Amino acid sequence: MIPELRERFNREFTPEKYADFLANLDAGCGTHVTFRNCETPCFFPRALLEKMARYGRELIEQLMQPAYRKLSDATIPPAFHVPNEDAHPLFLQADFGIAANNEPKLVEIQGFPSLYAYQPYLADTYRNAYGVDASLTAFLGGLNHASYAKLLREAIVGAHDPVNVVLLEIEPEQQKTLPDFLLTEKLLGVRAVDITQLVKDGKNLFYRRDGKLIPIERIYNRTIVDEVLRKNVQPAFDFRDELDVEWAGHPNWYFRISKFSLPYLDHSSVPKTHFLDKMESIPADLENYVLKPLYSFAGLGVIVGPTAADVAAVIDRSQYILQERVKFEPVIATPEGPTQAEVRIMYIWLDEPKAVTTIIRMGRGKMMGVDHNRDMSWIGASAGFIPA
Repeated sequence: MIPELRERFNREFTPEKYADFLANLDAGCGTHVTFRNCETPCFFPRALLEKMARYGRELIEQLMQPAYRKLSDATIPPAFHVPNEDAHPLFLQADFGIAANNEPKLVEIQGFPSLYAYQPYLADTYRNAYGVDASLTAFLGGLNHASYAKLLREAIVGAHDPVNVVLLEIEPEQQKTLPDFLLTEKLLGVRAVDITQLVKDGKNLFYRRDGKLIPIERIYNRTIVDEVLRKNVQPAFDFRDELDVEWAGHPNWYFRISKFSLPYLDHSSVPKTHFLDKMESIPADLENYVLKPLYSFAGLGVIVGPTAADVAAVIDRSQYILQERVKFEPVIATPEGPTQAEVRIMYIWLDEPKAVTTIIRMGRGKMMGVDHNRDMSWIGASAGFIPA
Protein backbone atom coordinates (compact mmCIF):
# COMPACT_ATOMS: atom_id res chain seq x y z
CA MET A 1 0.00 0.00 0.00
CA ILE A 2 3.06 2.26 0.33
CA PRO A 3 4.67 1.27 -2.98
CA GLU A 4 8.29 2.09 -2.23
CA LEU A 5 8.21 0.17 1.07
CA ARG A 6 6.39 -2.76 -0.55
CA GLU A 7 8.87 -2.96 -3.41
CA ARG A 8 11.88 -2.71 -1.12
CA PHE A 9 10.58 -5.44 1.17
CA ASN A 10 9.86 -7.82 -1.70
CA ARG A 11 13.28 -7.12 -3.23
CA GLU A 12 15.18 -7.74 0.01
CA PHE A 13 13.14 -10.72 1.25
CA THR A 14 14.91 -14.05 1.71
CA PRO A 15 13.58 -17.39 2.98
CA GLU A 16 16.32 -17.29 5.63
CA LYS A 17 14.93 -14.04 7.08
CA TYR A 18 11.47 -15.59 7.22
CA ALA A 19 12.80 -18.69 8.96
CA ASP A 20 14.53 -16.48 11.53
CA PHE A 21 11.30 -14.52 11.99
CA LEU A 22 9.33 -17.71 12.73
CA ALA A 23 12.00 -19.08 15.08
CA ASN A 24 12.16 -15.81 17.01
CA LEU A 25 8.37 -15.66 17.20
CA ASP A 26 8.19 -19.11 18.82
CA ALA A 27 11.09 -18.34 21.15
CA GLY A 28 9.59 -15.07 22.37
CA CYS A 29 6.14 -16.56 22.87
CA GLY A 30 7.50 -19.56 24.74
CA THR A 31 5.49 -21.95 22.57
CA HIS A 32 5.05 -22.88 18.93
CA VAL A 33 2.66 -20.55 17.09
CA THR A 34 0.36 -22.98 15.32
CA PHE A 35 -1.46 -20.57 13.00
CA ARG A 36 0.27 -19.26 9.91
CA ASN A 37 2.03 -15.92 10.08
CA CYS A 38 2.61 -14.27 6.74
CA GLU A 39 6.05 -13.76 5.23
CA THR A 40 5.50 -10.01 5.29
CA PRO A 41 4.06 -7.22 7.39
CA CYS A 42 1.88 -4.63 5.65
CA PHE A 43 2.71 -0.97 5.09
CA PHE A 44 -0.39 1.20 5.13
CA PRO A 45 -0.91 4.93 4.57
CA ARG A 46 -1.70 6.51 7.93
CA ALA A 47 -4.84 8.11 6.48
CA LEU A 48 -6.35 4.71 5.60
CA LEU A 49 -6.04 3.26 9.10
CA GLU A 50 -7.18 6.53 10.66
CA LYS A 51 -10.29 6.38 8.46
CA MET A 52 -10.96 2.82 9.62
CA ALA A 53 -10.47 3.85 13.26
CA ARG A 54 -12.90 6.74 12.78
CA TYR A 55 -15.47 4.53 11.06
CA GLY A 56 -15.20 2.05 13.94
CA ARG A 57 -15.85 4.76 16.51
CA GLU A 58 -18.89 5.97 14.54
CA LEU A 59 -20.28 2.43 14.50
CA ILE A 60 -19.62 2.00 18.22
CA GLU A 61 -21.48 5.27 18.89
CA GLN A 62 -24.54 3.90 17.09
CA LEU A 63 -24.45 0.73 19.19
CA MET A 64 -24.30 2.71 22.43
CA GLN A 65 -27.67 4.34 21.81
CA PRO A 66 -30.42 3.35 24.31
CA ALA A 67 -32.67 1.96 21.57
CA TYR A 68 -30.06 -0.55 20.42
CA ARG A 69 -29.06 -1.39 24.00
CA LYS A 70 -32.67 -2.34 24.70
CA LEU A 71 -32.92 -4.40 21.50
CA SER A 72 -29.71 -6.25 22.31
CA ASP A 73 -31.09 -7.43 25.67
CA ALA A 74 -32.71 -10.27 23.75
CA THR A 75 -29.36 -11.54 22.47
CA ILE A 76 -28.06 -12.64 25.87
CA PRO A 77 -29.11 -16.25 26.67
CA PRO A 78 -30.70 -16.40 30.13
CA ALA A 79 -28.17 -19.02 31.27
CA PHE A 80 -25.29 -16.67 30.39
CA HIS A 81 -26.67 -13.32 31.53
CA VAL A 82 -23.94 -12.07 33.85
CA PRO A 83 -24.90 -9.54 36.57
CA ASN A 84 -23.30 -6.13 37.13
CA GLU A 85 -22.78 -5.25 33.47
CA ASP A 86 -20.51 -2.30 32.73
CA ALA A 87 -21.88 0.81 31.02
CA HIS A 88 -19.80 0.06 27.92
CA PRO A 89 -17.51 -2.67 26.58
CA LEU A 90 -13.86 -2.55 27.60
CA PHE A 91 -12.53 -4.19 24.42
CA LEU A 92 -13.84 -3.77 20.88
CA GLN A 93 -12.75 -5.00 17.46
CA ALA A 94 -13.90 -3.69 14.07
CA ASP A 95 -12.87 -5.75 11.03
CA PHE A 96 -12.66 -3.99 7.66
CA GLY A 97 -11.99 -5.28 4.20
CA ILE A 98 -10.32 -2.98 1.69
CA ALA A 99 -12.69 -2.58 -1.22
CA ALA A 100 -12.58 -0.57 -4.46
CA ASN A 101 -10.88 2.84 -4.25
CA ASN A 102 -9.29 1.76 -0.95
CA GLU A 103 -12.61 2.24 0.80
CA PRO A 104 -13.03 0.29 4.08
CA LYS A 105 -16.03 -2.02 4.30
CA LEU A 106 -17.08 -3.56 7.59
CA VAL A 107 -16.88 -7.34 7.86
CA GLU A 108 -17.98 -7.57 11.48
CA ILE A 109 -17.69 -5.92 14.89
CA GLN A 110 -17.09 -7.56 18.29
CA GLY A 111 -17.30 -6.53 21.92
CA PHE A 112 -14.69 -9.07 22.99
CA PRO A 113 -10.91 -9.08 23.54
CA SER A 114 -8.44 -10.10 20.85
CA LEU A 115 -4.66 -10.59 20.67
CA TYR A 116 -3.66 -7.51 22.68
CA ALA A 117 -0.35 -8.94 23.88
CA TYR A 118 0.56 -10.91 20.75
CA GLN A 119 0.15 -8.21 18.08
CA PRO A 120 2.78 -5.76 19.41
CA TYR A 121 5.21 -8.65 19.84
CA LEU A 122 4.46 -9.86 16.31
CA ALA A 123 5.20 -6.39 14.94
CA ASP A 124 8.48 -6.23 16.89
CA THR A 125 9.48 -9.64 15.53
CA TYR A 126 8.85 -8.48 11.97
CA ARG A 127 10.84 -5.33 12.67
CA ASN A 128 13.84 -7.21 14.06
CA ALA A 129 13.86 -9.95 11.41
CA TYR A 130 13.54 -7.65 8.41
CA GLY A 131 14.96 -4.35 9.64
CA VAL A 132 11.67 -2.45 9.37
CA ASP A 133 12.43 1.25 9.49
CA ALA A 134 12.22 2.89 12.93
CA SER A 135 10.09 5.69 11.43
CA LEU A 136 7.20 3.23 11.11
CA THR A 137 4.92 2.23 13.99
CA ALA A 138 2.42 -0.56 14.57
CA PHE A 139 0.52 1.47 17.19
CA LEU A 140 -2.39 3.83 16.60
CA GLY A 141 -3.43 7.00 18.39
CA GLY A 142 0.11 8.17 19.11
CA LEU A 143 0.86 5.25 21.42
CA ASN A 144 4.29 3.68 21.88
CA HIS A 145 5.40 0.53 23.69
CA ALA A 146 5.39 2.15 27.13
CA SER A 147 2.06 3.97 26.82
CA TYR A 148 0.41 0.93 25.23
CA ALA A 149 1.59 -1.37 28.03
CA LYS A 150 0.34 1.14 30.62
CA LEU A 151 -3.08 1.34 28.95
CA LEU A 152 -3.35 -2.44 28.64
CA ARG A 153 -2.35 -2.91 32.29
CA GLU A 154 -5.00 -0.42 33.40
CA ALA A 155 -7.63 -2.24 31.32
CA ILE A 156 -6.79 -5.80 32.37
CA VAL A 157 -5.25 -5.53 35.84
CA GLY A 158 -6.81 -2.28 37.03
CA ALA A 159 -5.91 -1.44 40.62
CA HIS A 160 -5.31 -5.06 41.60
CA ASP A 161 -2.26 -7.18 42.22
CA PRO A 162 -1.78 -9.24 39.02
CA VAL A 163 -1.70 -12.38 41.19
CA ASN A 164 -5.40 -11.78 41.89
CA VAL A 165 -6.29 -11.36 38.21
CA VAL A 166 -6.78 -14.30 35.83
CA LEU A 167 -7.19 -14.73 32.10
CA LEU A 168 -10.19 -17.09 31.91
CA GLU A 169 -10.40 -19.59 29.06
CA ILE A 170 -11.37 -23.18 28.20
CA GLU A 171 -8.29 -25.41 28.24
CA PRO A 172 -5.98 -22.47 27.53
CA GLU A 173 -3.00 -24.68 26.78
CA GLN A 174 -4.97 -26.22 23.89
CA GLN A 175 -6.06 -22.95 22.31
CA LYS A 176 -4.31 -21.61 19.20
CA THR A 177 -4.26 -18.26 21.02
CA LEU A 178 -1.94 -19.69 23.70
CA PRO A 179 0.95 -17.46 22.49
CA ASP A 180 -1.15 -14.41 23.38
CA PHE A 181 -1.92 -15.86 26.82
CA LEU A 182 1.74 -16.52 27.56
CA LEU A 183 2.74 -13.04 26.38
CA THR A 184 -0.03 -11.55 28.55
CA GLU A 185 1.50 -13.27 31.56
CA LYS A 186 4.98 -12.10 30.58
CA LEU A 187 3.80 -8.50 30.13
CA LEU A 188 1.30 -8.19 32.98
CA GLY A 189 1.86 -11.12 35.35
CA VAL A 190 -1.67 -12.42 34.66
CA ARG A 191 -1.96 -16.19 34.22
CA ALA A 192 -4.35 -18.10 31.99
CA VAL A 193 -6.66 -20.40 33.98
CA ASP A 194 -9.08 -23.09 32.83
CA ILE A 195 -12.68 -22.16 33.63
CA THR A 196 -13.35 -25.66 34.97
CA GLN A 197 -10.48 -25.45 37.46
CA LEU A 198 -11.71 -22.54 39.56
CA VAL A 199 -12.96 -23.04 43.09
CA LYS A 200 -16.13 -21.28 44.25
CA ASP A 201 -16.88 -20.45 47.88
CA GLY A 202 -19.98 -18.33 48.32
CA LYS A 203 -19.51 -15.21 46.22
CA ASN A 204 -15.75 -15.74 45.93
CA LEU A 205 -13.70 -17.48 43.27
CA PHE A 206 -10.22 -18.93 43.68
CA TYR A 207 -7.58 -20.55 41.50
CA ARG A 208 -4.56 -22.69 42.27
CA ARG A 209 -1.18 -21.05 41.85
CA ASP A 210 2.04 -22.70 42.96
CA GLY A 211 0.13 -25.08 45.21
CA LYS A 212 -1.98 -22.40 46.92
CA LEU A 213 -5.56 -21.24 46.53
CA ILE A 214 -5.46 -17.61 45.42
CA PRO A 215 -8.53 -15.33 45.54
CA ILE A 216 -9.65 -13.89 42.19
CA GLU A 217 -10.56 -10.21 42.20
CA ARG A 218 -10.71 -9.51 38.46
CA ILE A 219 -11.29 -11.71 35.40
CA TYR A 220 -9.89 -10.99 31.92
CA ASN A 221 -12.55 -12.97 30.11
CA ARG A 222 -11.52 -14.87 26.99
CA THR A 223 -14.14 -17.62 27.28
CA ILE A 224 -16.41 -18.02 24.25
CA VAL A 225 -19.93 -19.16 25.18
CA ASP A 226 -20.30 -20.87 21.80
CA GLU A 227 -17.36 -23.10 22.73
CA VAL A 228 -18.76 -23.73 26.22
CA LEU A 229 -21.94 -25.09 24.65
CA ARG A 230 -20.30 -26.89 21.74
CA LYS A 231 -17.87 -28.77 24.00
CA ASN A 232 -20.36 -29.18 26.85
CA VAL A 233 -17.90 -27.52 29.23
CA GLN A 234 -18.97 -27.42 32.88
CA PRO A 235 -17.65 -24.20 34.46
CA ALA A 236 -16.88 -24.12 38.16
CA PHE A 237 -19.52 -21.41 38.64
CA ASP A 238 -22.82 -20.28 37.14
CA PHE A 239 -22.55 -17.22 34.93
CA ARG A 240 -25.71 -15.87 36.60
CA ASP A 241 -24.10 -15.94 40.05
CA GLU A 242 -23.60 -12.72 42.00
CA LEU A 243 -19.82 -12.97 42.35
CA ASP A 244 -17.44 -10.72 44.20
CA VAL A 245 -15.27 -10.15 41.12
CA GLU A 246 -14.70 -7.49 38.48
CA TRP A 247 -14.79 -8.33 34.79
CA ALA A 248 -12.10 -7.03 32.45
CA GLY A 249 -14.38 -7.32 29.48
CA HIS A 250 -17.89 -8.04 30.77
CA PRO A 251 -19.24 -11.21 29.09
CA ASN A 252 -22.60 -9.70 28.10
CA TRP A 253 -20.92 -7.48 25.51
CA TYR A 254 -19.90 -10.56 23.52
CA PHE A 255 -23.59 -10.89 22.62
CA ARG A 256 -24.57 -7.23 22.41
CA ILE A 257 -21.82 -6.20 19.99
CA SER A 258 -21.60 -9.07 17.56
CA LYS A 259 -22.99 -10.13 14.20
CA PHE A 260 -26.39 -9.39 15.75
CA SER A 261 -25.42 -5.69 15.51
CA LEU A 262 -24.90 -5.63 11.76
CA PRO A 263 -28.52 -5.25 10.54
CA TYR A 264 -28.97 -2.26 12.86
CA LEU A 265 -25.96 -0.27 11.64
CA ASP A 266 -26.51 2.60 9.24
CA HIS A 267 -23.17 3.62 7.75
CA SER A 268 -21.51 3.86 4.35
CA SER A 269 -18.97 1.21 5.40
CA VAL A 270 -21.58 -1.41 6.33
CA PRO A 271 -22.80 -3.88 3.67
CA LYS A 272 -26.54 -4.56 3.66
CA THR A 273 -27.24 -7.21 6.28
CA HIS A 274 -30.50 -8.98 7.14
CA PHE A 275 -31.66 -11.44 9.78
CA LEU A 276 -32.47 -14.55 7.81
CA ASP A 277 -35.84 -15.04 9.50
CA LYS A 278 -36.90 -11.46 8.62
CA MET A 279 -36.30 -11.82 4.87
CA GLU A 280 -39.44 -12.09 2.75
CA SER A 281 -37.49 -13.65 -0.11
CA ILE A 282 -33.99 -15.01 -0.65
CA PRO A 283 -31.84 -13.18 -3.26
CA ALA A 284 -31.30 -15.00 -6.54
CA ASP A 285 -27.62 -13.93 -6.60
CA LEU A 286 -26.56 -15.73 -3.43
CA GLU A 287 -22.98 -15.89 -4.75
CA ASN A 288 -22.81 -12.21 -3.73
CA TYR A 289 -23.76 -12.89 -0.11
CA VAL A 290 -22.32 -14.48 3.03
CA LEU A 291 -24.38 -16.65 5.37
CA LYS A 292 -23.25 -16.26 8.99
CA PRO A 293 -24.35 -17.74 12.31
CA LEU A 294 -24.70 -14.98 14.89
CA TYR A 295 -22.38 -16.28 17.58
CA SER A 296 -19.79 -18.52 15.98
CA PHE A 297 -16.12 -17.59 16.40
CA ALA A 298 -13.12 -17.76 14.04
CA GLY A 299 -15.37 -18.16 11.01
CA LEU A 300 -17.02 -21.39 12.18
CA GLY A 301 -20.16 -22.09 10.17
CA VAL A 302 -19.74 -19.12 7.80
CA ILE A 303 -20.57 -19.87 4.15
CA VAL A 304 -19.35 -17.46 1.47
CA GLY A 305 -21.57 -17.60 -1.60
CA PRO A 306 -24.11 -20.03 -0.13
CA THR A 307 -26.46 -22.04 -2.30
CA ALA A 308 -30.22 -22.07 -1.94
CA ALA A 309 -29.81 -25.51 -0.37
CA ASP A 310 -27.41 -24.07 2.25
CA VAL A 311 -29.99 -21.47 3.21
CA ALA A 312 -32.82 -24.00 3.25
CA ALA A 313 -30.80 -26.23 5.55
CA VAL A 314 -30.69 -23.60 8.33
CA ILE A 315 -32.89 -24.84 11.15
CA ASP A 316 -33.18 -21.73 13.33
CA ARG A 317 -33.18 -18.77 10.93
CA SER A 318 -33.32 -16.26 13.80
CA GLN A 319 -29.73 -17.22 14.60
CA TYR A 320 -28.34 -16.38 11.14
CA ILE A 321 -27.73 -13.29 9.04
CA LEU A 322 -27.32 -12.89 5.30
CA GLN A 323 -24.81 -10.16 4.47
CA GLU A 324 -23.77 -8.67 1.18
CA ARG A 325 -20.32 -9.98 0.41
CA VAL A 326 -17.44 -7.54 0.80
CA LYS A 327 -15.46 -7.59 -2.42
CA PHE A 328 -11.88 -7.35 -1.22
CA GLU A 329 -9.39 -5.72 -3.56
CA PRO A 330 -6.01 -7.51 -3.78
CA VAL A 331 -4.00 -4.46 -2.70
CA ILE A 332 -0.83 -6.09 -1.31
CA ALA A 333 1.75 -6.86 -3.99
CA THR A 334 3.64 -10.07 -3.12
CA PRO A 335 5.91 -12.46 -5.05
CA GLU A 336 2.90 -14.80 -5.18
CA GLY A 337 0.73 -12.13 -6.77
CA PRO A 338 -1.72 -9.50 -5.49
CA THR A 339 -3.13 -10.45 -2.09
CA GLN A 340 -6.14 -9.26 -0.11
CA ALA A 341 -5.93 -7.81 3.40
CA GLU A 342 -8.49 -7.58 6.18
CA VAL A 343 -7.71 -5.05 8.91
CA ARG A 344 -8.92 -5.42 12.48
CA ILE A 345 -8.89 -2.14 14.38
CA MET A 346 -8.49 -2.94 18.08
CA TYR A 347 -9.94 -0.60 20.69
CA ILE A 348 -9.61 -0.23 24.45
CA TRP A 349 -12.38 1.78 26.10
CA LEU A 350 -11.50 3.39 29.41
CA ASP A 351 -12.55 7.04 29.06
CA GLU A 352 -13.41 6.66 25.36
CA PRO A 353 -13.02 4.01 22.63
CA LYS A 354 -9.34 4.36 21.73
CA ALA A 355 -7.92 2.63 18.66
CA VAL A 356 -4.61 1.11 19.78
CA THR A 357 -3.25 -1.29 17.15
CA THR A 358 -4.29 -3.71 14.40
CA ILE A 359 -4.46 -7.33 13.39
CA ILE A 360 -3.95 -7.98 9.67
CA ARG A 361 -5.13 -11.10 7.88
CA MET A 362 -3.90 -11.72 4.36
CA GLY A 363 -5.42 -14.20 1.97
CA ARG A 364 -6.31 -15.15 -1.56
CA GLY A 365 -9.31 -17.34 -0.76
CA LYS A 366 -12.98 -16.66 -0.04
CA MET A 367 -12.35 -16.15 3.68
CA MET A 368 -9.59 -14.25 5.44
CA GLY A 369 -9.21 -16.02 8.78
CA VAL A 370 -6.01 -17.90 9.56
CA ASP A 371 -7.93 -21.20 9.45
CA HIS A 372 -9.09 -20.63 5.88
CA ASN A 373 -5.92 -19.88 3.90
CA ARG A 374 -3.90 -23.06 4.10
CA ASP A 375 -1.30 -24.62 1.82
CA MET A 376 -0.39 -21.21 0.40
CA SER A 377 2.48 -18.81 0.97
CA TRP A 378 2.45 -15.05 1.49
CA ILE A 379 -0.87 -15.26 3.34
CA GLY A 380 -1.91 -15.55 6.99
CA ALA A 381 -1.76 -13.38 10.10
CA SER A 382 0.32 -10.23 9.90
CA ALA A 383 1.02 -6.82 11.44
CA GLY A 384 0.38 -3.38 10.02
CA PHE A 385 2.88 -0.51 10.01
CA ILE A 386 2.14 3.15 9.31
CA PRO A 387 4.38 6.21 9.24
CA ALA A 388 4.80 7.44 12.85
